[in-house]
Amino acid sequence: MKLDILAFGAHPDDVELGCGATITKEVSLGKKVGIIDLTRGELGTRGSGELRIIEANNAAKIMGVAVRENLGFADGFFTNDKEHQLEIIKMIRKYKPEMVLCNAIDDRHIDHGKGSKLVSDACFLSGLLKIETEVAGEQQEKWRPKQVYHYIQWKNIEPHFVVDVTGFIDKKTDAVLAYSSQFYDPKSSEPETPITSKNFIESINYRARDLGRLIGVEYAEGFTSERYVAVENLSKLI
Repeated sequence: MKLDILAFGAHPDDVELGCGATITKEVSLGKKVGIIDLTRGELGTRGSGELRIIEANNAAKIMGVAVRENLGFADGFFTNDKEHQLEIIKMIRKYKPEMVLCNAIDDRHIDHGKGSKLVSDACFLSGLLKIETEVAGEQQEKWRPKQVYHYIQWKNIEPHFVVDVTGFIDKKTDAVLAYSSQFYDPKSSEPETPITSKNFIESINYRARDLGRLIGVEYAEGFTSERYVAVENLSKLI
């Protein structure tokens, strides 16, 4: 299956929180989108790795993505080395995405910045002919995505561009709340974390609303780019 967009997240729920509305909008426009989670998020204070896989699959159905896989890297301890790069290269060559979305370049959780650089490096290496990989006994062809963009997570990183996601914020919120073990639940007896507060859930809406305000729409999501973002002509800008 060839995908238009392949989104990577260090943990299940990273993609939903960072660019869930953008993905849902792209799916509505007929784009084929997939998600690759690097870890199961097994070190999370609440829930378990097994439960988060179930929650991730439920969230994927809400967003309408074509495929979701988990690479099973060690939560908190994966590194940007040859072994991990090759596993990501296999996914890039398997799905041949035109565009890759990945974690924030810098963030509160150390896995986010690590995951961001790991995926970005693998996108470049995937285009090198002399790096050989195979899946299910079949040799893979080289493939390099045309664009690599980084969504924004905990920190308020200044975006290089923003996407109008008006009409899709409710779907994003539903996908996030599919991770019922992780977020605000007044009935839960599990320990509190920075993401279990009601304010954190509300921040999904008010951050998107604020970014939307800045471009004259109701809601938006922001991204950073490693290189110039080009437009065909000035009229393509809103």
